[in-house]
Amino acid sequence: MTIGVVILNNATGRILRKKEIKMGKIIAVTNQKGGVGKTTTSVNLSAALAEAGKKVLVLDIDPQGNATGGFGVDKNEVENTVYELMLSESTIKDCILEEVIPNVSLIASDINLAGLEIESIGMENKESLLKNELDWVKDKFDYIIIDCPPSLNTLTVNAMVAADSVLVPIQCEYYALEGLSQLIYTVNLVKERLNPNLAMEGVVFTMYDSRTNLSAQVVENVRNNLKQHLFKTIIPRNIRLAEAPSFGEPITTYDPRSTGAESYRALAKELMAR
Repeated sequence: MTIGVVILNNATGRILRKKEIKMGKIIAVTNQKGGVGKTTTSVNLSAALAEAGKKVLVLDIDPQGNATGGFGVDKNEVENTVYELMLSESTIKDCILEEVIPNVSLIASDINLAGLEIESIGMENKESLLKNELDWVKDKFDYIIIDCPPSLNTLTVNAMVAADSVLVPIQCEYYALEGLSQLIYTVNLVKERLNPNLAMEGVVFTMYDSRTNLSAQVVENVRNNLKQHLFKTIIPRNIRLAEAPSFGEPITTYDPRSTGAESYRALAKELMAR
């Protein structure tokens, strides 16, 4: 994403030159249901974008810190996390772990972040804590991916206020649509009151099992009932995808030829084509 900047002569007010400044696209990966593939998508989509030559920053704002571990980083050994960042105890420069894999940098999370909800009570503009920090670095990355917690709390609202768009993973199971209407309502509320530029990037189906009729029925049901944009790429249920986090690697390096790796490359390609 680029924005046009006009440079004026201070004395005459005439235009000296125009230039474009690259601004990283900020995507919040969110769904208040747990176990739908948010972290798996955040980690592996970021890795696939990086493999395609894009410079990516991943923000782990889930107190469980699973995205942090997914890149092989020990959350207990990180000094400056997103918790210190959002409380202005550290600068964003001090919080960024550069190149945890080629082209991917990370701001880690740990369990301390669970206390932010209480500690931010009474703060002014507490919904913009994350946005104010990301403004300093968003011109240094092509994509900034925010891995959100499985709830619609202060952390998730901060992600939506900072983001350009929201990407929603949906598991191919019976209750796929449960809670989605509430999430869309929250997105629209944030857009109306806090971030008028927020858009729905779209919905991506995860954990698709081609051996069952249920997965196909869920996809068809969502397509018939959901007016939001749906990604064509569907992420399959894949044992290698499930194994990769325990080795601290994204699927693109853990098993680059697996179905899971190819699926996330296809999702990255679809995202970049927009």
